[in-house]
Amino acid sequence: MARFKSQELRSLVSRLAIADGVSADDAEVFARVLVDADLQGVSTHGVSRLNIYLQRIEKGLIDPKATLGVDRDGGSVLALDAGNGLGQVQAMKALDMLTPLAKQNGIAAATIRNSQHFGALSYYCNRAAEQDMILLAMTNCEPAMSPAGGFQPFFGTNPIAASFPTGKGYSVKIDMATSIIARGNIIVAQKKGQSIPEGWALDPNGEPTTDASQALLGTVLTMAGHKGYALALMIEVLSSVLSGAAIGPEIGSMYKNMDRKQDVGHFFCLLNIAAFLDVADFKRRMDETIDSIKSSKRRPGVDEILIPGERSSRKAAENEAAGIVIPDVTAAELKDLCTRLNVPFDWAEVGN
Repeated sequence: MARFKSQELRSLVSRLAIADGVSADDAEVFARVLVDADLQGVSTHGVSRLNIYLQRIEKGLIDPKATLGVDRDGGSVLALDAGNGLGQVQAMKALDMLTPLAKQNGIAAATIRNSQHFGALSYYCNRAAEQDMILLAMTNCEPAMSPAGGFQPFFGTNPIAASFPTGKGYSVKIDMATSIIARGNIIVAQKKGQSIPEGWALDPNGEPTTDASQALLGTVLTMAGHKGYALALMIEVLSSVLSGAAIGPEIGSMYKNMDRKQDVGHFFCLLNIAAFLDVADFKRRMDETIDSIKSSKRRPGVDEILIPGERSSRKAAENEAAGIVIPDVTAAELKDLCTRLNVPFDWAEVGN
């Protein structure tokens, strides 16, 4: 593995997207969302996904020039159609549409249908926090989890996220799937030939399994049993039932279904902090809350109580200074993409 500067990675991703038909402005947005995930240590949602996005563009499964359509405009409520465009680009455009509405009215919400996998939800939440707003974001995704009592995949890992501005130099960031574990961890175990803990997944027959390969053929379990199931259902309703997007097994798989679109649904609710409380007071109260949490009694062996978002903020600062770690397999994919799309592979490892 090698480290590369974030600016160079963004430039390369942007140029590859442009070569595949994405406009320069949209390519810059797309690149920023992907590279930010790597910067914060969430490589599962970063540049490693670029190859599949571009493959789907080339197969006509993503429209690189899609516009964001408005199905309904209720003032502070928007029903949006992503036009089967890049999820990252359309999500940022949706946030840009909601921002002035929330500033004017205190709150604004949108459903988004006909979209794709759009990376880490926390990216959009953090962008809102930078403007002294709170974005509650959620999305459904391709089936991976069964309802409580079942063993047929119905729900995606259906994440929910929000970020809160502070005076600490980082936002409090909550971004979590409703599955007991990210499916990517099972994939990693399968590749390494390792078993997984009991309680993570069921095999294709609905029996608990520690075999990663059988787990991938079966279903991941929800977090907290029936509570995770209920949250996953809530997210499915707000993201897709309400938006008109595909529901459950109707959603196309980004990797498996290379013959049809995904039709993912998202839900955004944006709150203007100033409509509820002076921003300075809010941040002061957040900082006091953080200080109180961090001064709590620690268990033996625990050096520090961390706040959600603190670890990723530190990782981002580290990677910005030292360079982003890119696995060899991802670097090889980038080189192959450059060759295929006739884009110069002109970036070098940090320190070279």
